[in-house]
Amino acid sequence: MKPSLPDYNTEDCIAALASPWGQSALAIIRASGKGSLERLAPAFSNARLLRAPGNTLLHGKLTDPAGGEIIDEVLTGVFRPGASYTGEEAFELYCHGSLAVIRRVLALLRSRGFRDAQPGEFTFRAFLNGRLDLTQAEAVGEIATSQTDKARSLALRRLSGAVTREVNTAKAFLAEALAAVEIRLDYPEEETPEEDPAAEDPRAPESLKDSSARAREILERLLATYREGRLYREGSRVALAGRINAGKSSLFNYLLKEERSIVSGHPGTTRDYIEGLISLEGIPVRLYDTAGLRDSGDPVEHEGVRRSRLLLESADLVLYLVDASGAITDEDKKNIAALAGRVLVAGNKIDLAKTCPPGVLAVSARTGEGVPALLEEMRKRLAPAGLVSAEQEAVIQSERQRDSLEKSLAALRRFISRADSHPLDILAEDLREALSALGEITGEVATEQMLRLMFSRFCVGK
Repeated sequence: MKPSLPDYNTEDCIAALASPWGQSALAIIRASGKGSLERLAPAFSNARLLRAPGNTLLHGKLTDPAGGEIIDEVLTGVFRPGASYTGEEAFELYCHGSLAVIRRVLALLRSRGFRDAQPGEFTFRAFLNGRLDLTQAEAVGEIATSQTDKARSLALRRLSGAVTREVNTAKAFLAEALAAVEIRLDYPEEETPEEDPAAEDPRAPESLKDSSARAREILERLLATYREGRLYREGSRVALAGRINAGKSSLFNYLLKEERSIVSGHPGTTRDYIEGLISLEGIPVRLYDTAGLRDSGDPVEHEGVRRSRLLLESADLVLYLVDASGAITDEDKKNIAALAGRVLVAGNKIDLAKTCPPGVLAVSARTGEGVPALLEEMRKRLAPAGLVSAEQEAVIQSERQRDSLEKSLAALRRFISRADSHPLDILAEDLREALSALGEITGEVATEQMLRLMFSRFCVGK
């Protein structure tokens, strides 16, 4: 049974702005709950509202019933129970997008008995009403916050049920294994006589072993996608570092394809780090241009270098630039050594030098020479196991899903390791634990704490 959340009272009619706060051509205000159309009807001029079929649009004026003032001219989307996003009676108002109109429409709905929706409350109702399971509900939030097209595509696959299908397949194999164990628990007298030389161990017949092994294979494959899945969702932090005038700002601008950093031959032009977002084969990468690493008597530049060093400590990868037209200095070697394990060294200005020190990637921020190879090496460092293939339908990005998969696999591995040596009741408990953990992924097994944490991360109106 799915738990309820006290502050998500499903008996209330709720409403919220579903588009961003701010001035725009149009705004969308979403409402849901039993009787919501009846509450709206006195304020909407189109008399067909209450008898309109689901999934239709009606044109009309919103009027304040108290004073008769026309608030806005709108379109109203009508959604009937069972066929709406939440599974309840619902509507959406498409009004003009000024803040004055938005505030006035929301105030009107409050006066008509609608409560302001809590973050994620519409999606929570969709989950309660069986329109979405928890993996799909999480995918809704992931689509809304996806930073690259690849992240959007993977989240859309989860929304379509790709992860659920894999989990359900594994659950079917586990249920099959549990049934075999429980039958032998319930009917011990039916066990195969020990004196039969061809008899199989009733605790672990081949069919049971096969079912558990196939479930493990599915869960291990799904769990292996987490690192890359999380990378697509959260992205990585890559910092450009090096001594002054190594060409960090020039390469930063080249990768962003815009003039963000000031490029100058004057040393110490960059006094603080500057950031921008790029997509690296679908991985959202937050790129930072940092101040040149050197000791400086200028207090402003000194502070910029201090901040840059702090940023380098937290970066997932540091792209350290040296001047390919000169030798790698002792200072460069010292800085590179301090970043061991997280550093990729590139020699800039190869268009001038024509050669590059051994083990250093040659690039030119001016001509773009060597940049494709540099980006590929960055990708390898960020995703050493390789990127998710186009054929991989189910990819997880959620820590919650990862934790539940790990719990299920731990129980399943225990079962497999002791299937030939432990009592049947202990083996059955291992399988039940594995099944319960998988139920947490889809929401069949859910606690109030889990649901509150998950849906509170959603924006209001979603």
